[in-house]
Amino acid sequence: MNAVKITAFGTPENMIWSEYPDPTCGAEEVIIEIYAAGVNRPDVLQRKGHYPAPKGAPADIAGLEVAGRIVEIGENVSRWKLGDEVCALVAGGGYAEKVNVHESVCLPIPSGFSMEEAACLPETVYTVWHNVFQRGNLQAGEGILIHGGSSGIGTTAIQLAKAFGAKVFVTVGNDEKGKACIELGADSFVNYRTQDFLEELKEEQINVILDMIGGEYFSKNIDLLQADGRLVYINAMEGKNVQIDILKMMQKRLTITGSTLRAREVSFKANLTAEVYEKVWPILEQGLFKVPIYASFPMAQAADAHRLMESSAHIGKIVLVK
Repeated sequence: MNAVKITAFGTPENMIWSEYPDPTCGAEEVIIEIYAAGVNRPDVLQRKGHYPAPKGAPADIAGLEVAGRIVEIGENVSRWKLGDEVCALVAGGGYAEKVNVHESVCLPIPSGFSMEEAACLPETVYTVWHNVFQRGNLQAGEGILIHGGSSGIGTTAIQLAKAFGAKVFVTVGNDEKGKACIELGADSFVNYRTQDFLEELKEEQINVILDMIGGEYFSKNIDLLQADGRLVYINAMEGKNVQIDILKMMQKRLTITGSTLRAREVSFKANLTAEVYEKVWPILEQGLFKVPIYASFPMAQAADAHRLMESSAHIGKIVLVK
C-alpha cells in the first residue's frame, strides 16, 4: 500500500506519500481500506516527535480517525462482514490506504453522512464524550465554557453540549470564528484577542470548562467556575506547569481532571465506543449534528493539511481523502 510516512521528525515536508508494508490482520481485527482520514493536532505533535505512538501503532504514520470499507476480517471477528462501511478510532496509521483496527472500536457510518464527514467523527466525538460528559459530568441546564470553540474538538463539543441541554460559551481568536460557533449552537463567544474571558463571563453560570490551552488560563478557569465546578484538560498548548490555590479549590469544591485517549487499552476504547454508539449516534442520525469541514486534501498533500492546522486559520475539521 501507500502511506504518508514521517521520514524524520520536524517540518511538514518530512511527510512523504510512499510505499509502505501492508498491515496485518489480527484475530479480532479488521482491515479497513481507507477513503478518508481526519487531521488532528496530535498528528502535528507526532510529526514533530512530541507524541510517540503507543505500542502496536505505526511510529511513522500519523492519523487517529478514519472511514472506509472493510476488506479483511480476522478469524474471531463477529460484528462485521466484508464490504461494511465503517469509521474507526485508531491509535495511529490513519494517513494510509489501509489500516488494521480492533473490531470493537469500529462504528457504522451514520446515515446521511459522507465518508469524509464520518472520518472526522471518532477522535473528536470520543474525546468530547469522555471528557465533557463522563469526566466533566455535564448536565442539562448547566453552563459550559469551551476554549478553542472553532476547533474540531470545539465544534463537536458545542453541538453535543447543546443537544444535551447545556448553555454553551466559547473562546475564539476572531469574530468570524465566533459567529461560526453561534451558528453551530453556542450561546455566546469571547474573542480572546480583544477580550478577557474572565471579565466577560464572570456573571454567567459556568459549571464545566473544557480547556486545551493551559498556561495562564488555569487560574482564570478556577476563578470562573461555580461551586462544585469541573475543569477538564485535554491539552496544554500554552503551558503545562501552573500554580494552584488549593484553598480556593477546596472552598469551591472543584474537580480538576483531564485525559489522553490514544494510549488507553482496547477494553476502555471498546466500552467508550459502545456508549458513543448508544448516546451520540442517534443524535447524528436525527440530523442534530453536522461536521464543519473547512478543507479536504489528497493524502499525498498531507503536508499542506498540517500547515493549515498549524496556522489555526481553519474553522472545524481538516480531512485527507484517498
